[in-house]
Amino acid sequence: MASVGDRIREIREHKGINQDRVAEKANISKGFLSDIENGKRNPSSDNLLRIANVLGASLDYIMKGETQDEQHATRPVQIPPELSTAAQQLNLSFSQTIALLDAHRSVIARRSTRKTKNFEVNDWIALHNAIRGVFGE
Repeated sequence: MASVGDRIREIREHKGINQDRVAEKANISKGFLSDIENGKRNPSSDNLLRIANVLGASLDYIMKGETQDEQHATRPVQIPPELSTAAQQLNLSFSQTIALLDAHRSVIARRSTRKTKNFEVNDWIALHNAIRGVFGE
């Protein structure tokens, strides 16, 4: 069974990208990337997300080897501009921003099929504050 490192190497080689380039773009060392690909180390969620974004791969594919379609593994994470602005105002890290986006998607997925409004900067800030209030962060 392929590991996370195996799938990272597979995607990287398929795209013709060397370890130096991935490591540089993901802001990690080449040695660390090599250790991940060889199963010697496990990346943090933040490092894994950065590697996935550099490779244009989904976390689902890297983590589980599963994909809904061939395009799924090549889509980068899309952060709405309003969320990006809110994240800057709130001084959120990249992983915190992705967690907020995932929370939003989770809420929207449970709503009815009626049209939902597009979130503005203040809506993202309010969602962040509501989550902090519930979880006491």
